[in-house]
Amino acid sequence: MTTLLTAAQVVTPARVLAPGWLLLDGDRVLEVGEGDPPRSPDLALGDVTVCPGFVDVHVHGGGGAAFETGTPEAARTAAAAHLAHGTTSIAASLVTDTREVMEHTVGELAQCVHDGLLAGLHLEGPWLSPTRSGAHSPGALALPERSYVEALLDAGEGTVRMVTLAPELTGGLDAVRLLVERGVVAAVGHTDATHDQARAAIDAGARLGTHLFNAMRPMHHREPGAVGALLASDADVELIADGVHLHPAVLATVFAAKPGRCLLVTDAMAAAGAPDGDYRLGTMDVEVREGVARLASDDGQGAIAGSTLTMDAAVRFAVHGAGVPLVDAVHAASAAPARVWGLDDVGALEAGRRADLVVLDAGLEVVRVMRSGAWVSPSSTRG
Repeated sequence: MTTLLTAAQVVTPARVLAPGWLLLDGDRVLEVGEGDPPRSPDLALGDVTVCPGFVDVHVHGGGGAAFETGTPEAARTAAAAHLAHGTTSIAASLVTDTREVMEHTVGELAQCVHDGLLAGLHLEGPWLSPTRSGAHSPGALALPERSYVEALLDAGEGTVRMVTLAPELTGGLDAVRLLVERGVVAAVGHTDATHDQARAAIDAGARLGTHLFNAMRPMHHREPGAVGALLASDADVELIADGVHLHPAVLATVFAAKPGRCLLVTDAMAAAGAPDGDYRLGTMDVEVREGVARLASDDGQGAIAGSTLTMDAAVRFAVHGAGVPLVDAVHAASAAPARVWGLDDVGALEAGRRADLVVLDAGLEVVRVMRSGAWVSPSSTRG
């Protein structure tokens, strides 16, 4: 049985259809169109914008739960917290820990990927620069030796889709090549790499920059570093649009410089969708005050430790705070990350794709969420 939905706006990868309509068949999109629908709608959504379900490929937790605990319960809690804000496909990003802990956590979360709860796993560490480690435990950082990389990939049984590493480390370029051979996205991040070192990683197959500018050697006009190499290449780049990690002018500039190559990510930790308070990120103590997460310190100015961002808020900030066109912001929150991760079934309102969608009001606040053709309870979309 098919269902026809109409709305004031429907956002496709190419443009905004106004008015637009969608024809669904169970958990699939059958057709998307503009103007008058082919028949009377089953549900007229009214003066709203319908977007594809958001895809977050860099997130550590939410709703008070952290993926690093490795339990299905924590994974379900975090995924539900972000689903309420429109994220219908979510990764589990893991911070640096000991080899034993990381192997165990990857193995435990692999089943959540096989079950469809998670879109895949992202290892943010332990192969990071000691000088750009941010909120990662310095004592657990390691060189990307082949046996170590293979051990974590094998523990995931094919569910590790992305690894962030510093390519300037001894063995870094070999690790990039190994990841590419294994079909894993190699991302340059938490790095002190020079421009030439980052360019070598891109030439070796790295195709993403992890939270561009953050935890990277600052860009300089005589040594542009990894930032310059990523901007000048065809690599994609992650951006954290929360008004804390990046100035809105920088956000707008990167969107203009990298059309179609920007990925909005939350880098959210457990406090996303939860109150301020004291939390843990891996082995590190984190203080969340007024929605900003920092490593615990006496002066309250420790390193930024992820975010409390949700993807709907990232889209709002990109549009309202940085002036990014709606179609570009939505693309960066859906189609672009799905493309980078090879998630061909999600990320766009197109025929044949999974029926994941987000309904936004005039202020781009979430009204309703659909995942796999089923509406999420409206009461849960106001988290």
